Amino acid sequence: MEKKVKEIIGEIKNKPYLAQVLSDETDIINDVELDSLQMINFILRIEEEFDLEFDYDNFNYDHLSSITNFCQFISKQKEPRVAMS
Repeated sequence: MEKKVKEIIGEIKNKPYLAQVLSDETDIINDVELDSLQMINFILRIEEEFDLEFDYDNFNYDHLSSITNFCQFISKQKEPRVAMS
């Protein structure tokens, strides 16, 4: 998953080589420096790639503090929800 996130960052930044140079600890906000439009495109592309829709009520910038943290957030979003009755 980390590899795919790095590839998507490279696509969004129009710098494919980033997929090889970013580490799992790269801070998506501060190190990658996506502008606001790139950030929107990044999130939409992640949702499309992993077939999910983020729950923005539970989303915060801490999830973007590293690629690893973001992948953990993605994994939690993909977990099946248990319906409460």
